Amino acid sequence: MSQEEQERRIDYIEFPSTDPAQAKKFYSGVFGWVFTDYGPDYTSFSDGRLAGGFRTAKATTQGGPLTVIYAKDLKEMAAKISECGGKITKEPFDFPGGSRFHFTDPDGNELAVWSDQ
Repeated sequence: MSQEEQERRIDYIEFPSTDPAQAKKFYSGVFGWVFTDYGPDYTSFSDGRLAGGFRTAKATTQGGPLTVIYAKDLKEMAAKISECGGKITKEPFDFPGGSRFHFTDPDGNELAVWSDQ
């Protein structure tokens, strides 16, 4: 996609992490994200469509925008998240158009996974 096509779209998302190496292990293990390190305090990722990064932070805080990831199989994703060190914080629930659950990564960042299946 050209920069012109990116006009006014979310282009990059960045998360705080107290341990970027742990974040890399978690997100590559659960979602298959590919990482590139930029020094000891920063790593960027690509999920195949959107890019982002993890910056070293002293602490993380919950709240703010909720990042939501799509997956066909919620049960499989919930199991992978738990297996890789994440914690399910809101069990799957239905909403118009599908269902989703919330989880925290090992740093405590809250995200969600949804499915229309």
